[in-house]
Amino acid sequence: MRSAAANGERNDLAARFPVSRIDHSKLYSTGAGVYTNGAEEFFSRMRRAEIGHHHHIAGAYLVRYAQEAAWREDHRRVANGAQVQAVAGLAMASGPSVDWCGYWQRAQKAA
Repeated sequence: MRSAAANGERNDLAARFPVSRIDHSKLYSTGAGVYTNGAEEFFSRMRRAEIGHHHHIAGAYLVRYAQEAAWREDHRRVANGAQVQAVAGLAMASGPSVDWCGYWQRAQKAA
């Protein structure tokens, strides 16, 4: 049984994006481009990232880890050098992080 909160989140998602469902007991894919492989691959990579290089994902920063994983997913076919240049350029153009500034010192977040 699904909670009311889960149904509300699902309705919010459906209001913003086209949502399709597949009954896997009947078919694997609709043949019209509707399948779950992309989502399953993304979540598999998230689990491997937690095990492999993050070792722990803090709930308060979950959205940031997901954003990093999404960036990696979107750029996984880009050459490593181009990825480094893109990340360095973005880092140099941004200000202090409101999430990570003072993280190690457990200081107050930057404004």
